[in-house]
Amino acid sequence: MSRQKAKPKYRALFISLVVSAVVLSIGIPSIEALDAQTLIARLFWPLLRLMGFIGIGLAAGQLIEASGWTRAMAALAMPAFRFSNLGHRCSAAFTTAFFSGVAANAMLLEFYKEGKISRQQLFLSNFANQLPGFFLHLPTTFFIVIPLTKWAGALYFLLTFLATLFRTFFFLLYGHVRLVPPAEKGSEMRAGDENLASLKKRNTSVWQAIKSRLPTRLTNIAVYVVPIYIAVFILNSMGFFDVVRRWLANYVATTFIPIESLSVVILSFAAEFTSGFAAAGALLDAGVLTTKQTVMALLIGNVVAFPIRALRHQLPHYMGIYSPKMGAQLLLMGQGFRVLSVIIVGSLYFVLT
Repeated sequence: MSRQKAKPKYRALFISLVVSAVVLSIGIPSIEALDAQTLIARLFWPLLRLMGFIGIGLAAGQLIEASGWTRAMAALAMPAFRFSNLGHRCSAAFTTAFFSGVAANAMLLEFYKEGKISRQQLFLSNFANQLPGFFLHLPTTFFIVIPLTKWAGALYFLLTFLATLFRTFFFLLYGHVRLVPPAEKGSEMRAGDENLASLKKRNTSVWQAIKSRLPTRLTNIAVYVVPIYIAVFILNSMGFFDVVRRWLANYVATTFIPIESLSVVILSFAAEFTSGFAAAGALLDAGVLTTKQTVMALLIGNVVAFPIRALRHQLPHYMGIYSPKMGAQLLLMGQGFRVLSVIIVGSLYFVLT
């Protein structure tokens, strides 16, 4: 049964844009060397691109659901999602997450708003989507990291992958134990076939549904995405996240790992992971760090850095897509599970090697 149809919050959007403009006008003078070209490249274009991906995800969710393609998209992951009682819609979002995390989240929202999945299914599916997210970002780092850190970098990727598999298995097992198996499994396939047949006869009905719902969904999401994105941009440009990362780096490094590894962790926060891996490789080659110490330093850097990066990069679209409360819950819980799994796997590596 579909939830009540929402209406566009145009008044709220207007207020949101006004607040965003005020925040931007107050924050810009505090940022050095910020001209119009830089502002467009670093703020307006990324924000426009983010809203575009959200819109694509919402439209894809409508199209896939109306056309009955969810089972076709979900075929590869369906055994695992059937075991976890998450269903073929969550499996389709899982498949989409291999290409775009934003689009997958927008699809989950659309299914939830339409009453096709429950709140528990949404949360578990979002957490499980960390697995395709791992592979989505892997090509951009793997072939840079391995030449820098060699075997230590390979071990780091192996351990973080095992941590991802561990928590994904936990999410699927939890769904198997706690969720009610989806009803009318056979009828879902028949309904999908009926929708597909109907689509062939009346293609316009799908596009009418998209046109009638997409503006409302996108408008209501923009109410939160725009001001939060701008606020995060201002804080990041003022160096707030760098200060937090360095503070955490000093505290964690001096408490849990040898002092020789301190520079590795700090650099990994100050200039993204590439610089951290470069420093680790240099210290490893110089004999300052052992392979085990290097792996542990990188794992601790992962634990400390990623939650901060998540707040900086993912907070706007999470709170915008899912609403501030649900988005914050998803982000904090997801990062909490990620950190816990890396700590468990890293501790086992430390003890067993």
